[in-house]
Amino acid sequence: MSEQPTPPVEVPMSSISTEALDKIIDHFILREGTDYGATELPHESKVARVKKQLAAGKIKIVYDPNDETVSLMNEIDWKKQISLLNQNLN
Repeated sequence: MSEQPTPPVEVPMSSISTEALDKIIDHFILREGTDYGATELPHESKVARVKKQLAAGKIKIVYDPNDETVSLMNEIDWKKQISLLNQNLN
C-alpha cells in the first residue's frame, strides 16, 4: 500500500532569512529564465521584481516535504494546486 504524498505548504516570507530568500530567488530566476520582454533586465532588477511580487502575495514560497525542496509558485498555480489537493482528499 503506497503512502499518500504530503501536501506542499506555503512558507511565509518573514520566516526565511534574507540570505536564504536571496538564494531561492536566484535559483528561480536562473531556472525559469524569467524573460521580461524585448530588452534583457539586469539580474538585480529581476530580483527586485520577484521580491515585490512576493511582498504583494502574487508569488508564494512553497515547501514540498515529499522531495524536501523549496520553490516559488505564482498565486494562480498555488490556488490550483490547493484545489486539486482538496479534491483528491474528498
